[in-house]
Amino acid sequence: MGKTYTEINEKIAAGKAVVLTAEEIIDYVDKKGLDAAAKEVDVVTTATFGPMCSSGCFLNFGHSKPKIRISEAWISDVPAYCGIAAVDVYLGATQLRHNDPANMYYPGEFRYGGGHVIEELVAGKKLQLFGLSYGTDDYPLREIRTMFDINDLNQAIMTNPRNCYQNYNIAVNASDKRIYTYLGILEPRMRNMTYCSAGQLSPLLNDPFYETIGIGTSVWLAGARGIVYAEGTQHASNVMRGDNGVPEEGAGTLGLSGNMKEMIPEFVRGVSMKGYGVSLSLGVGIPIPILNAQILKRTTVRDREIWGKVTDYSHDYPEKTGRILARYNYEQLRTGQVELNGRKVAVSSMSSYHKALQVAELLKAEIQSGKFMLSAPSQKLPPNQSMKGLERNNGGQK
Repeated sequence: MGKTYTEINEKIAAGKAVVLTAEEIIDYVDKKGLDAAAKEVDVVTTATFGPMCSSGCFLNFGHSKPKIRISEAWISDVPAYCGIAAVDVYLGATQLRHNDPANMYYPGEFRYGGGHVIEELVAGKKLQLFGLSYGTDDYPLREIRTMFDINDLNQAIMTNPRNCYQNYNIAVNASDKRIYTYLGILEPRMRNMTYCSAGQLSPLLNDPFYETIGIGTSVWLAGARGIVYAEGTQHASNVMRGDNGVPEEGAGTLGLSGNMKEMIPEFVRGVSMKGYGVSLSLGVGIPIPILNAQILKRTTVRDREIWGKVTDYSHDYPEKTGRILARYNYEQLRTGQVELNGRKVAVSSMSSYHKALQVAELLKAEIQSGKFMLSAPSQKLPPNQSMKGLERNNGGQK
């Protein structure tokens, strides 16, 4: 007999739930045995911390006097999207500051953008709103310039179309020149290698078949009580998997949302990627209810059992060739050095295992104290979905 969400939540409310992180559970199961541990353990906390470019937020400013229907807006000179209602905007994490030279003088610095605005908002800093309007009978004001902080907003709702990639590429550069990517700076002739994953702590690597993580799942989103509101964009579950079910490439993703007013600044950080752009690093924690022994077994996945593929970002990635140069597991990658084609290659991570472990511990503490309850998904994530590409055509025109 397994457990139910209701039974686990009752134990959480009573302060009796047994909660371990995805790192702790590995040795615990080795010591206790799978069946015994499944009876004892109620929740395993998973987490990740790293750049999540497909992130952003909806902001509501309330109405000025007289009223304005904002049609163009800049927050600290970063453009926000205004095609919604009168004083709602959406700010994307990768949006560049107005007049940023980008890669005009390659490689660009990308010192400030949407991710940095979001970081400063969560940190409580004062920012400038500049808005323009074409003016209407009911919204006559045509221009507004004012200072505000997050407490002046009615709502500040982080809404991220694609977070928590289930696995990802390992990047190298086989060309003769340095290149600049979202996986960092890659030196020529494969002199370094980068990756981005929390490995054995990562949420969807601990639930590879989406048995407990789905639409409606409660998540710890940078300290706020968030939710999985949809499958993430580019969710592609029909991929190559190992014998343990763990994907060996990108695979699943999550659409996440949460209240920015409840977030912890330490886990919301703007990122500048030289020669590429701006982004936002986030801390995300997701609890996995131990409903049965099989679910528990999947949470004991080790770094050495999680494999990623090496892709050349100078040619194969941009040209979408599908060529794979090698495969490594995360235990090998986390040593900081691997052997490729008979040479030692330095390895670095774009994500932080240390910060991910902090998130897993914080979520564990909230569950143990009864502050964080679990929620069963209202809908499963698509289990056999492939990702379409964009066909280049001119609609039949010459």
